[in-house]
Amino acid sequence: MQLGFIGLGEMAEGIVPRLLAAGHAVKGWNRTPGRGRALLDAGMTMGTSPAEVASRCDAVFSCVTNSAAVEAVALGEDGILDGLAEDGVYMDMSTISPIVSRAVSQAFAERNRVMLDTPISGSPVTLAQGKASIMVGGSKAGFDRVQSVLRAIGPSVTYIGGSGLAVQTKIGINLVLIVEMVAFCEGVALAEKGGVPREVAVDAVLKSVVSSPVMGYRGPFILDMPDKPLANVTLQQKDAVLALDLAREMGMPTPLLAAANELLNACRGMGIDHRDFVTVYDVYCTLGGMNQ
Repeated sequence: MQLGFIGLGEMAEGIVPRLLAAGHAVKGWNRTPGRGRALLDAGMTMGTSPAEVASRCDAVFSCVTNSAAVEAVALGEDGILDGLAEDGVYMDMSTISPIVSRAVSQAFAERNRVMLDTPISGSPVTLAQGKASIMVGGSKAGFDRVQSVLRAIGPSVTYIGGSGLAVQTKIGINLVLIVEMVAFCEGVALAEKGGVPREVAVDAVLKSVVSSPVMGYRGPFILDMPDKPLANVTLQQKDAVLALDLAREMGMPTPLLAAANELLNACRGMGIDHRDFVTVYDVYCTLGGMNQ
C-alpha cells in the first residue's frame, strides 16, 4: 500500500522502517521542518502538507503530541481530511482525549471518510524488539482493510470496539504504567533507606515476581539516567492528566494515579522534569534524606 505518516518523531523513527520493510511505500510530513532525515535515507519520501500526503495515499497515520495537534493535522487547513480519498483510511496513533478522538472521527464520517483511533502501546525499545501492541477503535470494516498494515508494526493488534474506545484503553494502560514505575521507585527507595545498596535492590526487584517488560528496561534508569529520556516528566504527566480528567468526567476514582501525579509535580518543582519520568526516584531520595 501507499501509506502516509504525519508526525516524524521518535515513534515514527521506529514505525516507518517497519512499514518500509514490509513492502509498503511511505510518504511523510512533519510540522517542524528538518525531522525525518534518517527516514528519507531509509526510503521514505516527503510530502508538502497533510492534505497532499493523504491525497496520494491509501491510508494515513498520524502520531503527534496532543489533542490540539491531532485536530490541526486532521481537520485544519490542508489537513488530512481535505486530501483523503473516500476509500482511504486515517489512523491516529496519538494518545489524546477520547472525546476529541470521537469528534475527529465524526468529522470524517460526515464526509464519508473513515478515521480509526489506533494508539500504540510501547516505546522505541519495544518497537525495536518487535513487541509493540496496537489497539483499534472505530469502524470494523475500516479495521479489516488496514489490519495487515498494523501487523507490520507490531504482532499484537486488538480491535477494541467503537470510536474512542481504543484510546480510552490506552489511557488506562498508561495509568498502570505510571503507577507501576512510581511504585517501583518507592519500593527500591524503601530498601535503600534500610541499608540495601541501590543496585542490589534494583537487581532483586527485576528478578522478582513483580517485574514486567517496562520495569525491565526502565527500572535501571535510576542507576544510570539516560541523557535522552524515553518519556520525560512533562510528556508522561500529559497522559496522567488525560486519565485524571477522564476519570473526573466519568465519576471514576483513580486514587493511585492521583498520588503518583503528585510525585510528577514534585519533579517539576525540583527542576528535573526534563529527565525520564523515573526521576521520581530522586524525589524519594530527597524526601527520605538519602544521597542521590
